Amino acid sequence: MTPVILLAEAQRSADVTDWPARIGWLVGLVLFIALVYWLMREGWKWRGTLQSDLPALPSAPEETGPARLSMSGRYHGSTTAGQWLDRIVAHGLGTRSRAQLTLTDAGLEVERPGATDFFVPTAALRGARLDKGIAGKVLTEGGLLVVTWAHGDKLIDSGFRSDHAAEHSEWVDTLNQMINDTEGAR
Repeated sequence: MTPVILLAEAQRSADVTDWPARIGWLVGLVLFIALVYWLMREGWKWRGTLQSDLPALPSAPEETGPARLSMSGRYHGSTTAGQWLDRIVAHGLGTRSRAQLTLTDAGLEVERPGATDFFVPTAALRGARLDKGIAGKVLTEGGLLVVTWAHGDKLIDSGFRSDHAAEHSEWVDTLNQMINDTEGAR
């Protein structure tokens, strides 16, 4: 029988960490993540190039008249009308941001801190509805105010969510009434 002290002395534990392999995997993972982000950025830029035929966004006129409605909330983006996954990124329309909406007789003014503001003239408004999703954002049924408007030869859906969701119904009713009144005057 071998003494226990000799058995303990003879065995050696294996290296716990293989540092070169671990560092190699870490560098590979970081490079893979960087590649994925770069490809996403290139895709975003390519989408903007494809949509470069979209005219520049109108800015609000000097005098828009008194506000009919005002709402603060979030702008979730714009898509081709009827295609809730076809995001429009040209002219900053794809950038999500906080937003302040003001509806006047002249149109809908969208003020976005940190992003491009835009104005939708009353004549360009085509409809408003409550929906549950728009390009990358899905909410509960009726949780999103979607305004359809014409810009150039393209119909656009823009999605907004108020800080107070109860305001959405009033916005839909008022916008659709304005559109019906405007169409009757044409």
